[in-house]
Amino acid sequence: MTEIVLDSVDLQILRALQENARLTTKELAARVNLSTTPVFERLKRLERGGFIQKYVAVLDAQKLGRGFTVFCSVKLKQMNRGVARDFISVIKDIPQVAECYNVSGEYDYLLKIQAPDMKYYNEFIINVLGTIDSIGSILSSFVMDEIKNTHALYL
Repeated sequence: MTEIVLDSVDLQILRALQENARLTTKELAARVNLSTTPVFERLKRLERGGFIQKYVAVLDAQKLGRGFTVFCSVKLKQMNRGVARDFISVIKDIPQVAECYNVSGEYDYLLKIQAPDMKYYNEFIINVLGTIDSIGSILSSFVMDEIKNTHALYL
């Protein structure tokens, strides 16, 4: 498999799509000063190459009653391949976990939880995370104010 090299036009297309993934091929072409056919071909190449993983709508968590954001640090009782694999498998199936990262430091994983309020989060800790036997400890950090939240990659 050959490696795909991105040029400045590819990067312009990706930047434009990060701002608005609903742009038509015609609108994209106008932004990058090409005709629609080469832009369409570039889009398909970027998708096939995995540079564009999917197209999504960014929702307003506050308006949808999920504006209480918590970063939950999780330390497992012990860390080995089997325990980690089982933990990851369980976490992937928990819809309240918006993001999960394996991190270095005192804790093993960092979870981002979107909840309606503190009471809901407390019940989530007890009734969901509390049922995972491999968890040794949890440290919760509550977001007081969101300063910057972007889904865009700096290109």
